[in-house]
Amino acid sequence: MASTPLSLILFALNLQLLLISPQTNAQTPSAPAPSPTGPANLTGILDKAGQYTTFIRLLNETQVGNQIQNQLNSSSEGVSVFAPTDNAFNNLKAGTINSLTDQQKVQLVLYHVTPKYYSLSDFQTVSNPVRTQASGDSGVWGLNFTGNGNGNQVNVSTGIVVTQINNPLRQQFPLAVYQVDKVLLPEELFGAKPAASAPPPAKTPSGSTNTTTNTTAGTPTPPAAAGGRNVVGWGLALGLGLVCMGALS
Repeated sequence: MASTPLSLILFALNLQLLLISPQTNAQTPSAPAPSPTGPANLTGILDKAGQYTTFIRLLNETQVGNQIQNQLNSSSEGVSVFAPTDNAFNNLKAGTINSLTDQQKVQLVLYHVTPKYYSLSDFQTVSNPVRTQASGDSGVWGLNFTGNGNGNQVNVSTGIVVTQINNPLRQQFPLAVYQVDKVLLPEELFGAKPAASAPPPAKTPSGSTNTTTNTTAGTPTPPAAAGGRNVVGWGLALGLGLVCMGALS
């Protein structure tokens, strides 16, 4: 029996591999494509971080949370949020939040949101006051930022409270979320109210003056009494004259 040439054996092996390879590739599942990253979820970030229960509740009650999500999907400027902790709300005077109307609660929450994305370093050189979402027809409800120049410490002031921004919960466009340890109280809601003006003094009734004047004018005066005595004296003299004339006749 003649031996099979080595070249023919190698050719047969290569042909078998080519026939098997398509079947192997068809059975091997391809790696799943990475899913696209969804929009930033503000309440999800706060809930994951913990200690923001009150702020999340206000975001939901006022519908500001939904407004922010819509803005993140449509705005090219981004959004920055300053999130007070639960301790920040607990340190407020009792009844501070409950004393607000529904509209005022909306304004308070919007005061913690800027219609633009700011990184922590941006606050070092930003122009004050920085406009918040609470601004509108009533004027600019602004925040003032000051830094130490090194980019690692920033203070925010409302004119009533001052607190430090020291814990970025998220710092990636289009959403920045910063922890604040005090509730940012706007002067427009919590500033000193102007003192009420004192009522004008009561006017003196005009009738009292006239009564006094009339009473004074009606009081008999000494000259008038003297005139009465003169009339009586003349009457006596006239009577005596008539008597004398009768005697002479």
